[in-house]
Amino acid sequence: MTNRVFSGAQPSGNMHLGNYLGAFRNWAKLQDDFECIYCVVDMHAITVWQDPEDLKNQVREAAAAYIASGVDPSKSILFNQSRVPGHAELAWIFNCVARIGWLNRMTQFKDKAGKNRENASVGLYVYPNLMAADILLYKATHVPVGEDQKQHLELTRDIAQKFNNDFGREMFPLTEPLILGEGARVMSLRDGTKKMSKSDPSEYSRINLNDDADTLALKIRKAKTDAELLPALAKDLEGRPEAQNLVGIYAALMDMSRDAVCGQFEGKGFGDFKKALTDVVVDKVAPITNEMTRLMADPAYIDSILQQGGEKAQAISEPILADIKKAVGFLA
Repeated sequence: MTNRVFSGAQPSGNMHLGNYLGAFRNWAKLQDDFECIYCVVDMHAITVWQDPEDLKNQVREAAAAYIASGVDPSKSILFNQSRVPGHAELAWIFNCVARIGWLNRMTQFKDKAGKNRENASVGLYVYPNLMAADILLYKATHVPVGEDQKQHLELTRDIAQKFNNDFGREMFPLTEPLILGEGARVMSLRDGTKKMSKSDPSEYSRINLNDDADTLALKIRKAKTDAELLPALAKDLEGRPEAQNLVGIYAALMDMSRDAVCGQFEGKGFGDFKKALTDVVVDKVAPITNEMTRLMADPAYIDSILQQGGEKAQAISEPILADIKKAVGFLA
């Protein structure tokens, strides 16, 4: 069986450093060792209401962020989810395979729906089944995941196993996680206990991939820290979430361990450290920003990449979906 990777991100605007370090950069690294399928998951995006024109632009911006971060459309398949109808078709089949009890255990629905659970869309509740369909429509063997996505991959494996058992077919692989390394979980610059997020109302909580150099420098300067000096070892940052976060960002961008960063800056305060971090962030993020700007100036080019990717994804998924329908008992 081909070692095939599937992954995707929602086109909700404001792609940020957490997306780059936790996903996009790693996707680029996987291209030489796996057959890679990368998707802008616009069907997931509409689980909450989206302005249609904004959604179109955000899909293009997400695709531009992927490419600017190193995803090569000549090496990987890059498309937007809604171009391939098999995602929705398989999601419905999985709605009938997955159990309500499984979905009730999904913590992200509780987090996203909050107190408005009864007013949340049905799509938001069942979107883990769509996520499973995204992966298994291509019989992906591996999915790069952060800690917060492991539960969804476990559900995907449960659905695959139940389908295989129910229909007496070894239809789907039990997809394996590719656990990401340093920087997989980048936290808010304003609160080191919360994940860096597009939905945070404060622009100063995140480093956007389209921020210019002056904005990047200002955000790092304003990032919350503490008055203590940097220790010799990363374990001594325990209980200092903001310090841990900034050291982690530096380590990830420089491909260093957190211990190596602490060793380099041992005994220094965050005034000095933030200056060094600013230089690193500007050096690494500015080229991505510039490339995104160049790509976004030519939306027809991005659309052509997504269309070509959609055709390739359709060619892979169509025979797999036909086999799934046959197993279920649907007439062709």
